[in-house]
Amino acid sequence: MTALPRLLLPALLLLAVAGCSHYRLGTGAQTAFNTLHVEPVAVAALIPQSKALFTTQVRETFIRDGRVTVVNDPESADATLLITVRHYDREVATVRPGDTGLARKFTVILRADATLYDRRSGKNLFVQRPITVKRELFTDSGQVQAEYQLLPLLAADLADQARHAVLDVW
Repeated sequence: MTALPRLLLPALLLLAVAGCSHYRLGTGAQTAFNTLHVEPVAVAALIPQSKALFTTQVRETFIRDGRVTVVNDPESADATLLITVRHYDREVATVRPGDTGLARKFTVILRADATLYDRRSGKNLFVQRPITVKRELFTDSGQVQAEYQLLPLLAADLADQARHAVLDVW
C-alpha cells in the first residue's frame, strides 16, 4: 500500500507537466500578412481635430502589439487598413438631481468601420467591419472640457477594437 502513493505522485506530476508543455502565451493565431500600412483615419463625424489623434492611437496600438510591422509606405505593405469614423453620439444616462432638464452623465458612442485590404492578392480581407466604442462622460466640470478629455480614451478604445478586428482570428 505504501508503494502506490509514492508512484502515484510522480505520475500525476508527469501528467501535469506534459499537459502544459504545449501552452503558448498570446493568441497563437498567424496573420495572413507581416506588414501593415494604416491609412490616416477618415472622420465623417463632427469631431474637430480628431483625425491625427485617432490615426496616432491606431498606429501605436499595432506597433505595441508587435505581431505585424507597421510601415509608412503603402507600397511596401502586405495589407492596408482603412478606418472611417461615421458617428459620434451622446445619450443621456443620468440627469442632475436639482434639474431633470440637465444631464449629469452621458454615454458617448463612437461608431466606425474598418476595411482591411490585402495588397498581395488584391482582395479585401473584410469590408466596412463595424467598430463601436462607448464611454461614460460626467459633465460636472463642464461638458466641453469633459468631452475634450474623453476623446483620447475613445481613440484608445477604437484602436484596441481595430487591432482585435485585424489581428485576432476571423
